[in-house]
Amino acid sequence: MLESILDLASKIEDILWGPWTLVFIAFVAVFFSMKSGFFQIRKFRFILKNTFGKIFEKTEADEKGKMTPFQATTTALASTVGMGNMAGVATALSIGGPGAIFWMWLLALLGMMTKTAEITLAVHYRDIDEKGRLHGGPMYYINKALGWKFLAKLFSIGVLINAVLSASLLQAHTVGRAFLTSYNINPYMVTGAMAIITGFVVIGGIRRIGQFCGKLVPLMSVVYIFGGLTILILNREKIPEVFGMIFKYAFATAPATGGFAGAAVAVAIKEGMAKGMLSNEAGLGTAPMAHATANTKHPFQQGLWGAFEVFIDTIVICTITSFAVLSTGVLSNGRSGIELVIQAFSSVLPTGLSSALISFSILTFCLSTQIGFFIYFETAVLNVFSKKAMKYLKWFYLIPGMIFAGIADVDKLWVFATISVGVCSLPNLVAVLALSGVFFKLMNDYLSARNKYATKLIDASKKYVKTAK
Repeated sequence: MLESILDLASKIEDILWGPWTLVFIAFVAVFFSMKSGFFQIRKFRFILKNTFGKIFEKTEADEKGKMTPFQATTTALASTVGMGNMAGVATALSIGGPGAIFWMWLLALLGMMTKTAEITLAVHYRDIDEKGRLHGGPMYYINKALGWKFLAKLFSIGVLINAVLSASLLQAHTVGRAFLTSYNINPYMVTGAMAIITGFVVIGGIRRIGQFCGKLVPLMSVVYIFGGLTILILNREKIPEVFGMIFKYAFATAPATGGFAGAAVAVAIKEGMAKGMLSNEAGLGTAPMAHATANTKHPFQQGLWGAFEVFIDTIVICTITSFAVLSTGVLSNGRSGIELVIQAFSSVLPTGLSSALISFSILTFCLSTQIGFFIYFETAVLNVFSKKAMKYLKWFYLIPGMIFAGIADVDKLWVFATISVGVCSLPNLVAVLALSGVFFKLMNDYLSARNKYATKLIDASKKYVKTAK
């Protein structure tokens, strides 16, 4: 039965991620980059100054149901900095070869503007319910600005698939397999413990999720980056060779070596783009749902955090994982997923240290993603079903990870993640492209300091941008 499901999933993946999908995703990213004059590159210092440069500024969430801009960002990062940065990158390498990383980088650099656009739109078109809680995301700007109810429903269904299969199932599965490999702990015990912790945090609502992620995400990112940089320093003589492999096999077939079966250029492009989007969520439409809850002064101001997220997630953290795997030569051993990352770290660092570092990183990355993604799951349930349905469906979110904990074939389960990315991203990218004029109007409003569309004004008046003219 399971094999039949996996075979069907593989066929769906091939249809969803055909050449037309890759071309469309790339087109949207290139369009926003070119029309903005490559703002994410020209004004990179400005982006850092107005995001990372302000993380220590005192900002209050003001009310229940809101987050500070930093909490909203760390919650979004909680859902992006997860198994995609470790197991996802390793799987992309084991299937697509070193060249997959080049395409991951390229889409990330261009996708910084895509994510800025979708977050800006989500904040502008958000809702405030009767309890003062903020809700927003693609389903809101699709409905309010375009009136395309079917597309909004389709996106919400895609988010539900993504939440259940990727955030719930694969996050827990990754931790379960890692602790089985490192400590021989039954994966069902591990995934069960994760479900309990996740349930405890999400019951506290948006504020508790924001507070949890605001403390955990910076810590876990620094620990993993420090460990990865240690490997790169110890293997620094291999760095030029790694760069050479990445650029060479981005445009040429990677040959089979040892347990690595080799990879064609088309496979490298597909794996790099799909796993990159799964990791940094640029264009996926999920992160805007967290950012829409931020108490921010202007939609574009919050949108800048999207560009920062993509940079940290892919250009920094995914690169560290890929260099750790490629510089240690473990790709040829035939491993995949998180077990490949564990092998890379343990081949350089002392066994006890590498096990502790990877175990901590995997647990925190995946747990924070599972918790942060609950906001997206809840927003999608409210859009597809009702508030009453949420009382029961919220517990369903915790189940898949426990059911599939014992499945050993990591690559076969990753097909679900690739499908979920496609189902979410395509409806969202159609809408973002259709609303590009609105985004650039909001962008110019902020950069010119006119602030005609400041968040407080729009939240109160509901006078959204209806046209880009």
